[in-house]
Formats: sequence, structure tokens, C-alpha cells
Amino acid sequence: MRPTRPCPTRVLASASLIAAIAVAAAGCQTTQPTEPPAAAIALAPSYQPDAAWQRDLEVYGQQYRAEPGKVEYALRYAQALRATGQRAQAVAVLERLAMENPHNKTVLGEYGRALAEAGDYQQSLEVLGRAHSPDQPDWHVLSAQGAVLDQMGRHEEAQRYYLTALKIVPDEPSVLSNLGLSYALSKDLPDAEATLRRAAANKPTDPRVRQNLALVVGLQGRFAEAEQIAGADLPPEEAASNIVYLRKMLASRGQIDKQVEKPPKTQKPSTARSGDTG
Repeated sequence: MRPTRPCPTRVLASASLIAAIAVAAAGCQTTQPTEPPAAAIALAPSYQPDAAWQRDLEVYGQQYRAEPGKVEYALRYAQALRATGQRAQAVAVLERLAMENPHNKTVLGEYGRALAEAGDYQQSLEVLGRAHSPDQPDWHVLSAQGAVLDQMGRHEEAQRYYLTALKIVPDEPSVLSNLGLSYALSKDLPDAEATLRRAAANKPTDPRVRQNLALVVGLQGRFAEAEQIAGADLPPEEAASNIVYLRKMLASRGQIDKQVEKPPKTQKPSTARSGDTG
């Protein structure tokens, strides 16, 4: 069976994310997006080209079908399923694996992320809470918990999780990127930009980090700068197309005239609003 391909990704994360952040930044009410926002970078499998995921899907799919109880094969197969948009099937694979390995924290972490991507946020939080412990915190899980809370609209709680993760890995781009987008969702665009610039400065291998920065810069009305940032990873015509999309969306909400060209606020220290959670 031909695997389902994910929807094409716009340069500025995704259309649903742009809408969610733009409306939140404007202080308007909106309904929950039907797709989990792309803001949750830590929830998604690590970045690699689509062709590599398709290859993993075939290789680990065969191995999983031959030995469904082998943890390594199941985990890699589930990651490939998630990366190719087959969320329900990934949840099914990981649910079975978690039942067979109830104390395996790696399995629980992956299962929790898959649940969140499928939109089951409450169960995701419960599973992720069992994927590590206060005396042995896992920064990957802390960031994933923050991402789930952001998707539930609980942004201040989410930021505490990210800041706790940053105590363990102070310059981790994926955590900084999630924190920056969380600030954007809570209407704090200057701090969002400062945090995302810090993330992008750490030479991330995942181009989504720079795209998130481009998104937040664009939301402040600095479209030329946003297009330049986005163009570091995408063809010029695609970067320009997506800036046009963002500009039209903001114009339709009457937000462009309200944008003020200001330099980013001095970055907050990573310990601000800190507190151990998770």
C-alpha cells in the first residue's frame, strides 16, 4: 500500500500555525485548528528528507511485520509512520508496544508524542508524565509536555516546561524554538523573536527552526526580512509565495496597519519564569 504523504509544508511552518499565532497575537478568539499546530517541533520525528522517511517506512515496516514485539523495529516504524502522516497507525503500533513494555520510558515517550499528534492531548500528558521522573528528568519529554500544553492553550504552563528543559540543555534549538512559538501564541512577539533568534544562532540542523523565526518576524509586519530568513532553506519563489500568503492573511484581519517596525526586545535569560515541572 502506498504510504500517505504529508501535506506540503509552507515556509512559515503551516497555514494552521500561521492562523493560530496570528489570531492569538491579535487577541482574537479562534477555534482549535483541526491539525495539531506545527509549533510543536519536539513532537515531530527529527528532520530528514521525505525520501529517507519513505525508505525507513519500507525497511522497518517489513522488520516490524516479521518481529512486531522487537522494540527497536516498532519504534523506528512508528517514527516513519508519523513522519509520513499516518498518525492513527503510529498510535496503534505504539499502544501495543507500550502495553508490552509498560516501564520502558523511551516507548512511553514516543507513544505520548504520537497521541499528541493524533489530537489526544489529555492522554498524551498522562503517558508523557510516566516517561520520566522528577529525579531523572528527560529534556526531550519536558519539551514534548510543553508542546502538548501549548496545543491545549495552556501557554504559561508550557513555558515552565521549556524553561526547565533549558536548564538541562541551555542552547538546544528545538526547545528554544518551541519556547519562542509559545511566547508568540501568548501574544508576546518581541520575546518570541528574541528567543527564536537565539535558537537559529545555534546552527540548527532542522530548517523548521529558521522558518519559525521567519513566521514571527513576518507577523510583526517585517515581510522583506521574513522572506530573507525563510529563503535560507527554501527556493526564492516558495519563500516569496508564503510571505504573500502571510501578508494576505494578516491584511484580511486588518492587522498589517497595526504592526510597528521595532527591534527585538533584549532576550530574557533562560531562567526567567523558571521552575521545575514534569
